[in-house]
Amino acid sequence: MIIDSVTLNHIKMKLKKPFRNSLETVVDRELIIVEVKDAEGEVGFGEGVAFQTPWYTEETLNTSWHMLRDVMIPLLKSRFISHPSEVDRLLSGIRRNPMAKFAIEGAIWDLYAKKEGISLAEALGGTSQKIKAGVAVGASDPDRMLEEIRDRISEGYERIKVKIKPSQDLSILSAIRERYPNLSLMADANSAYSLQEMNRLKALDAFNLLMIEQPLAADDIVDHALLQKELKTPICLDESIASFDDARRALDLNSCQVINIKPGRVGGLTVSKKIHDLCDSRGVPVWCGGMLESGIGRAHNIALSSLSNFIIPGDVSASARYWEKDIINPEVIVNDGFIDVPQGIGIGFEVNRSELERVTIAKEVY
Repeated sequence: MIIDSVTLNHIKMKLKKPFRNSLETVVDRELIIVEVKDAEGEVGFGEGVAFQTPWYTEETLNTSWHMLRDVMIPLLKSRFISHPSEVDRLLSGIRRNPMAKFAIEGAIWDLYAKKEGISLAEALGGTSQKIKAGVAVGASDPDRMLEEIRDRISEGYERIKVKIKPSQDLSILSAIRERYPNLSLMADANSAYSLQEMNRLKALDAFNLLMIEQPLAADDIVDHALLQKELKTPICLDESIASFDDARRALDLNSCQVINIKPGRVGGLTVSKKIHDLCDSRGVPVWCGGMLESGIGRAHNIALSSLSNFIIPGDVSASARYWEKDIINPEVIVNDGFIDVPQGIGIGFEVNRSELERVTIAKEVY
């Protein structure tokens, strides 16, 4: 492949319902859609999933746009690329900025799969024809959360994730367990706790949680190792795993028993696959986290989740869960708790050009 041009689309999509966690409330989701075109006119699509403010990581939509425009596109444009895994090496001299890296690397993976006439899942080595669908429920009062959980269960989701924080954890989990004693339930803390709250965290063992995600600091693996020794509940690391080496160190220290892989957080599909393979070799299950993606980012997550060690339902849910109308055709749907892995070439979905143009608020072509 030789990259002939790259188009950046800054889009804004209104969520059906605001999404709340312990750090932020998201009402409108702004994203970067990357189009990479080769000399023959074939186009691959990727998605930049950084938020507008640095509540999740230090990267923002504006910093991603800058890195793509001023650093990554000039580095990759007109360069011969025989396989998308080379992009990780080509961008290795750029420190961090993983969401910008994933945006353009994901587009190149899609382009490569299209040129090979295979699905993105097949290009990555995926084997699953269907993936289990999980869903996250934003923080709210217990009655509203119970209503939403009821709705999500009726839609077929097999795993529910709820947001918690010290002022809103025991009461919520008690109410959920009273109503749904056998529900596959996990809690996401978004770094809301510290080791000073060890006893409060140990009290969560009573709720038979599938896991507790990122209870401590976003850049920590040492304190999590101390905490995991005291908890029966498996710890899942999210923000702490920003690279392959982070995953390796966390496993060496026994900081967790599960890892959440988000390709935007770790810097692309190539790194995601390496982390998957490492965890598989260590007997540690993984699942694919969500970043309130559009259908394009969701398609990449579905392809990644077709790899064999993604055995826990991820945050890969239906388009209609978030959007009145997605920017892909057909939209992602959940049937009896599963999502079909597309068998068409590339990401397996057609981009709805008219809808993409409608939600685009800025566009640049390089």
